Amino acid sequence: MAKLTCLTWNIHRCRGRDGIIDTHRTSNALIDLLTRNPADIVILTEADAEAPPYGAILDMERIEAATGLCHAHGDLERRWSAESHGFLGTIVLHAPHWQSTDAHLLDLPGHYPRGATIMTFQSGSMKFRLVATHLSLGQVLRTAQMRAVGQYLTRKARLPTVLAGDLNEWRPWGGFAFSKRVTGVDLTGPARRSFPAINPVLPLDRVMTTAPAKVTAARVITSDILRNTSDHLPLWAEITLGA
Repeated sequence: MAKLTCLTWNIHRCRGRDGIIDTHRTSNALIDLLTRNPADIVILTEADAEAPPYGAILDMERIEAATGLCHAHGDLERRWSAESHGFLGTIVLHAPHWQSTDAHLLDLPGHYPRGATIMTFQSGSMKFRLVATHLSLGQVLRTAQMRAVGQYLTRKARLPTVLAGDLNEWRPWGGFAFSKRVTGVDLTGPARRSFPAINPVLPLDRVMTTAPAKVTAARVITSDILRNTSDHLPLWAEITLGA
């Protein structure tokens, strides 16, 4: 039974509680966060510039060197553009023992550009699929976006799947967009309040899985530094991938 640790954080494009965009502050907070809370897979949302060509805003080389994690978007085909670090603001990092064997960038419907980064990771005989995304605020668009994700997944070989990122779902029971009726797969996972950072009441950031994978622990991480760095708090989860 392989275990996987996962962390997702919306870094608000490095805009802190004071309204100041400070990429150095965000990088420091991220490095400190991952030093204290190591994770095999890290999903950052709102982590590139907001407008095309969605340029990089983080010092990725410094983050890789300080955390030991690998940037999963080294190939241009895994990014929005040569100037980006990820796809529509979503960036994936991974521990060296989990190798990314393939990747697909999936455009999602919506008024504001949205997308999903879908990657397969393997370590020895263990393999899983990651769907990293930042979904829309409105339930109708969220449902359409998850329908597109579900259609993609049902056409692929069956693998334990991890859905993670800023899913923008405030309902603790999961919401219609993540139901099997919409996606065609059974997604389950806990709801932990991560927004707004200063006084979290909404579980917008999620980690969900399909069987045989299961989220066995999940916690929102808070500190003065994190509350001042972004409007979201990071969510850390432990996952059992199954036999």
